[in-house]
Amino acid sequence: MFIQTESTPNPATMKFLPGRDVMGEGAVADFPDRDSAGRSPLALTLFQIPEVGRVFFGSDFVSVTKTDGDWRHLKPAILGAIMEHFTRGLPLLSESARDDSDGPEAFSEGDAEIVDQIKELLDTRVRPAVANDGGDIVFKGFDGASGTVFLQLRGSCAGCPSSTMTLKNGIENMLRHFIPEVSAVESV
Repeated sequence: MFIQTESTPNPATMKFLPGRDVMGEGAVADFPDRDSAGRSPLALTLFQIPEVGRVFFGSDFVSVTKTDGDWRHLKPAILGAIMEHFTRGLPLLSESARDDSDGPEAFSEGDAEIVDQIKELLDTRVRPAVANDGGDIVFKGFDGASGTVFLQLRGSCAGCPSSTMTLKNGIENMLRHFIPEVSAVESV
């Protein structure tokens, strides 16, 4: 098994590509800390490496965020853990794993059509680009009165130094261009 690595815009996060499906198309799982990893044997193993601070599974990649240390020293341990997991055929998530949704979305019923447009743009234009950088973005809500869209950044995007720029200059400008009711984008 050969695992490729890619750097991401977040210098604390590296993307690991095992050359096979991890979560499958469109599915993700985010483990922002050791306590959240209980539903994944691979995430638990990765968190046993002391410098690992966050684990994220995308369709065909695993991104790992370090809290400290040098990638030259961390990569071998991370590569070994991922390789062993997949070569042993272990499940990615435990049988009792719940859906990775983080609660209900917040918007009024009158804004449902606008929300559908926002989600369509996020799914077709934003999420694929963000996944290339080892992360994900999730719609959390829309306030029709102020025109504010609320999004959650996950994986390498969470805590990335350029995430504010991505939200404001990229995503906000695109949504405002295509959907006049949108006036701002906020991270939650």
